[in-house]
Amino acid sequence: MPLVTIDVIKNVFTPKQKQDLIAKVTRAMVEVEGENLRGVTWVRIKEFESGDWAIGGQALKASDVQALAAGKAA
Repeated sequence: MPLVTIDVIKNVFTPKQKQDLIAKVTRAMVEVEGENLRGVTWVRIKEFESGDWAIGGQALKASDVQALAAGKAA
């Protein structure tokens, strides 16, 4: 049974966006594995506190990711 884990920084995605992620990732998995496995396809979102995630030694905050999404430098 497939288990997909999506790691994100807390407070970046709204509850609606998280539901959309779950629905779309489930749909993508079912396209590959077949409809019969929909009922056993797990998708979970794991949230990390702002600052607990780093790239290249630089901690990222929710505001950094939101700035990137808005097309601004973080």
